[in-house]
Amino acid sequence: MRQLLALSGPVGAGKTTLSSALRDRYGARVLKTRELIVHAIPDVEQTRRALQEAGDRLDRDTRCTWVAAALDALAGDAPFVVVDSVRRFEQIDALRERFPDAQVQHIHLQAPQRVLEARYAGRALPGDATTTYEAVRENPTEAAVEQLERVCDVLIDTSRNRPEDVLVRAAGRLGLYTISPAALVDVLISAQWGSEGKGHIAWYLAREYDVLMRVGGPNAGHSTTDPYKFHLLPSGTIVNPRARLLIGPGATISVPTLLREIAECRVTAERLSIDPNAMIIEPSDAEYESENLASIGSTAQGGGRAAARRLMRGGMRGAAPVRLARDVPELRPYVRSTLEQLEDAYADGRHVFVEGTQGAGLSLYHGPYPYVTSRDTTASGTLAECGIPPKRVRRVIMVVRTYAIRVAGTSGPLPQEITWDEVAARAGLDAEELKTREVTTTTGRDRRVGEFDWEQFRKACSLNAPTDIALAFADYIDGTNRAARRFEQLTPRTIRFVEELERVGGTNVSLITTRFHPRSIIDRRAW
Repeated sequence: MRQLLALSGPVGAGKTTLSSALRDRYGARVLKTRELIVHAIPDVEQTRRALQEAGDRLDRDTRCTWVAAALDALAGDAPFVVVDSVRRFEQIDALRERFPDAQVQHIHLQAPQRVLEARYAGRALPGDATTTYEAVRENPTEAAVEQLERVCDVLIDTSRNRPEDVLVRAAGRLGLYTISPAALVDVLISAQWGSEGKGHIAWYLAREYDVLMRVGGPNAGHSTTDPYKFHLLPSGTIVNPRARLLIGPGATISVPTLLREIAECRVTAERLSIDPNAMIIEPSDAEYESENLASIGSTAQGGGRAAARRLMRGGMRGAAPVRLARDVPELRPYVRSTLEQLEDAYADGRHVFVEGTQGAGLSLYHGPYPYVTSRDTTASGTLAECGIPPKRVRRVIMVVRTYAIRVAGTSGPLPQEITWDEVAARAGLDAEELKTREVTTTTGRDRRVGEFDWEQFRKACSLNAPTDIALAFADYIDGTNRAARRFEQLTPRTIRFVEELERVGGTNVSLITTRFHPRSIIDRRAW
């Protein structure tokens, strides 16, 4: 339904501030009183007194219908129009009569006389520089405008509300906030130690969404079949060029890495939103991790050190001051509230895809400390970093791989560790091919490999409550799975493995990757 908002209130009450905010935040078409008068009387003098007198004359000549008539001529088919402002009861009645199919709301703003006088100082129209506030109020119509508070839908004292509060109250009255949270968000996370193939799955699913969101940091590289390796931008950036891109407030950002990805993927400032509260990684953070965290297999990208500085509010001795995305001039064109972007998506019924980072086994809180990462990598932790409440979630897709991997060296426990030669022999694959492929995306380091850890998988299911499981690297069970295009074409041993995953996980295996190729995903989803 079309929305028409009529604002009223004395000069200085804050009508322009509210109408401008509604225009900037919600795309309202704002029609100022001066614009409406000029439409009716093109040669009117552009001073406040002349405009007041012209408005009074139009009220007499048209019986207060001129505001509605001018709006009809100027607003076109705009779905949300703000009239700034109306001054008589009859003008509001005329709006409702002329637009019976629209939702016409009336908000009246007020403030104490001393506040209005102070606001008016320095705000006079051209030609009114010597006019006092008392002189403005001498106009009978202006003097009587406060009577409109008796018939308004919402009355707001702007001396007791910040402009942000006034905007929220107005938006609430206009129904711009969804009443019941619609489940529009799908989140993709990993069950094990990272490198499960999230990038491939994210690339495949991304085309179905209107908004792609990512948190985490540059230590997590996601490979896609574009081909491209994403560290900070969502993995669907290239494959779905129509989707809006969000980097949430919980992200840790390497500015050079992000700017390079923005340039290489040709991402515009209009398309990408970086939350102003996202944390910036400094060069000293990476240097510190290189010198101090080699014993736990850190990627040494600086994300953990940056997170620690943020936690300490810049109080770490010898550490760089805390900088957030809003403090970086190069990022300024992209910086805007991702919460507002999400709220707009919810209001429009658009679907959001959230791409988690690393694996649940590396969670700062739930993993084998100290061999963990610097954040909570579960679905809940990922949503918290995005600013997405649980009721917004539709699906939780958890990626697992057939053989768990960890970074080579002292990266932490890996139960029942085996060799790539053994994996290759079982699957009938070339061992050197696996060894060449199985290096980390970010640092290019070799990976260790171990048997599938059923106990760890069950723990990941308990932590994340997945609605769907995505199984990656089915070809590592049997190389002939690379030729499979349907579930029944998988080998019997692979099918038995899938069935056991579903029993232990308590949910469906909805996606299966058989090789790293655009047409290598068996899609069993029912959604």
